[in-house]
Amino acid sequence: MGDLVPELLNTLNRRPRRVGLLRKFERTAGDEVQGVLSDARATIDVIVQLLRAEIWHVGLGFGPVDLPLPRSTRAGSGDAFIFAREAVNRAKSSPHHVSVVGSNKHAAEQVESVMWLVASVLRRRSERGWAVADLLSEGLTRREIGVKLGISQSAVTQRAQAAGFAEEQRGRVLAAELLEAGEAA
Repeated sequence: MGDLVPELLNTLNRRPRRVGLLRKFERTAGDEVQGVLSDARATIDVIVQLLRAEIWHVGLGFGPVDLPLPRSTRAGSGDAFIFAREAVNRAKSSPHHVSVVGSNKHAAEQVESVMWLVASVLRRRSERGWAVADLLSEGLTRREIGVKLGISQSAVTQRAQAAGFAEEQRGRVLAAELLEAGEAA
């Protein structure tokens, strides 16, 4: 399969600059990468992107970081970095390949639970479901998607329902809100 990290780094750091990305994703060791984000929704988006690939173990650490942040992610320090290391290790034995560890343990558990549910939805999604979900995420209407895919609007709706698109979207919002609340506490 080769080294997938360079392509992953390119994707995660792609321009235009990812919202909330304080320090670029960098390889830390082997096939592990790490980045520093300040935006909860952007963080959840990255996690979903990694879960979709079905090859990565995703660890999210949240909490204080030592300031000022160094230029390199690898040189960062503080509780968030320690929690991230623990989360990656835990993700390797997690049933859904994602783990969350933070200074607020209750919030971390809540975010992790929601991400497990989202991962479960994503894992069951078919190629047809992904096609509809991707276009819905781009903001296209069901009518526009139907024209683009050569199917009826009702078929678009059926595929979106089967793909769990609404559930995924609500899960993303809930996970981001819980993460924000956990960071604030």
